Parts: sequence; C-alpha cells; structure tokens
Amino acid sequence: MITTRFTTEFGIEHPIVQGGMQWVGRAELAAAVSEAGGLGIITALTQPTPEALTEEIRRARDLTDKPFGVNLTILPTITPPPYDEYRHAIVEAGVRIVETAGSNPAPHMDFFNANGVKVIHKCTSVRHAVKAQEVGVHAISIDGFECAGHPGEDDVPGLVLIPAAAKVIDIPMIASGGFADGSGLAAALALGADGINMGTRFLCTAESPIHQNVKEAIVAATERDTNLIFRTLRNTARVSKNAVSDEVVQILADGGAFEDVRELVAGARGRKVYENGDLDAGIWTVGMAQGLIHDIPTAAELVPRIVAEAEAAIARVAALSAATV
Repeated sequence: MITTRFTTEFGIEHPIVQGGMQWVGRAELAAAVSEAGGLGIITALTQPTPEALTEEIRRARDLTDKPFGVNLTILPTITPPPYDEYRHAIVEAGVRIVETAGSNPAPHMDFFNANGVKVIHKCTSVRHAVKAQEVGVHAISIDGFECAGHPGEDDVPGLVLIPAAAKVIDIPMIASGGFADGSGLAAALALGADGINMGTRFLCTAESPIHQNVKEAIVAATERDTNLIFRTLRNTARVSKNAVSDEVVQILADGGAFEDVRELVAGARGRKVYENGDLDAGIWTVGMAQGLIHDIPTAAELVPRIVAEAEAAIARVAALSAATV
C-alpha cells in the first residue's frame, strides 16, 4: 500500500483519482473507482440540472459506501449554468469532496468551507496553483501539457511542471496529464506529487459509460494520435486526431476564426462519439496517455495493478541505490 498526504487527507486507500470528464464522469464509473480504493469523480455539468445531479449522486451511493467527489468546472460563459444550485445539490446530497476547474475557485470557497467540503483545484500552471493555495483549497491537481482537454497556454510538460509546483505548494498535490500506469505513479511521487489523476486511462475501462468503439480506438492509438485545436485562439484543447479535428486545425491555421469552426466543435457532436461510437462524428477529448493503454480492464483490476506496478518500480530504484553503496 502507498500512503501519502493525499490518501490521508481525503480518506482513500490508493493515491489514484479519476478525472472529472464531461459526459463520462457518471455514477457507475465513479463508484467503481472508489470501490477499488481510488477516488471516483462524478462530473456535475454532465447532468442537465441540479436535481439530476442529486439523483446521480444517489446512484453512486447505491454502488459504493466509499468516498467519491464531484467535479464542478467553472467557465465564463454568456449564459452560465446555475452554479449556486449545483453547489447546494452537492452539499445537500452529503458529498464532501469537490474538484473545481476552469477558473478561480475563490467565489465558491466560503460556501464549501462552511459545509465541510474539501476542495481539489485543477491548475495548468505553478502561478495558478499558488493562487489556489492562497484562497484556501485543500489540494491541488497540477495538469501537465500531455493532458486531455485544456492544458493551458504555457506548454509545460509534467516532468517540469510537477517538481516546479512541488517546491512552492504546501498542501497535498496530485499530478495529472500523461498518467496511465504504475511507472507513472512512481514517477509522480518521485517528482514531489502525492498521487495521480487519470482521465484517459479511466475512459478506457469496462465501467466507462462510452461506446466500445471509442475504447478500442484508444487501445489502438499511439501517443501521437491527438490534435491540439484552438491554438491560435489561445484556448488550446487536446483532442483525438480524427477527420473533424484535422479540419479544425487546418481552418484555424489558414486564418479562420472560431465562427468558422463552431459547428465542427459543437459539444453535442462530440457527445455523439461517446454515445454512438462514430469516431468522426465530432471532436472528442483524449490525452497522450492513450499511447500507454493496451487493454480495457475493470476499475477493480486497474487500480490495484497500478499500485503494484508503482511499488515494483519504487523497489527497482531502491535496489539501484543500494547496489551503489
């Protein structure tokens, strides 16, 4: 067993967190990860209403009595979701772990602190991690350039970002972006993290509520099979390399504006990929870690396997050190 500040603070067995993925972070996956000893995450805005989120939390509770959290991604939009209502739904359902992402969590901290909720904030830079620590979050998830979704605009990979953040972060910190196996967990711990967050790896598990075609595509893909879109718009996103994302990259590289790709990148199209298995129906999020994924296990198989691999990797390094004495 690997015990860290994060496992102790959040009451879990293994230092492995499931990423809060849009359309994917549902009860069956979150509960399976938590039941395996990690920390499962339900994605709040996957649910169309706060009432639907309450029901999803209830479904997860029917599947596990172990801790799980809820992701609340906060993005500036013209018509924002009713964040206050989602916050109340989380608290009233008895959830005591929330992962925030997207923007400064400060406006939400008083409410969560008053209700005994521990907040993990996802950041893509050291400066944002420091700011989140200053406003009182309980843990940081530091997200490297290898990640799926939005890696920020600094293009700093985990090998540099994790130890840079570890030098200035005093609260528990998990590493995100590019993690899929035990060697990655051991490396994250060596770099100063207290655990890992995995999105793409959990996307490709038996309990992941997406089409089998997508899972098989991840197994077949390499680390080179992603595209970075919206680079020219300073809103970079890493997605699967397919016909649609290739077209988006080309349009924007040729000087196009967001209006020229709006229909191609519509979230409803991407959701259809996960639901129907048509890999070219829209853009869909996946990370470079897909190059490390070669099977579709259950969470109950995957979580302990990663821990065992990490323990073996740590022992190998320790043996190398002992051999030089």
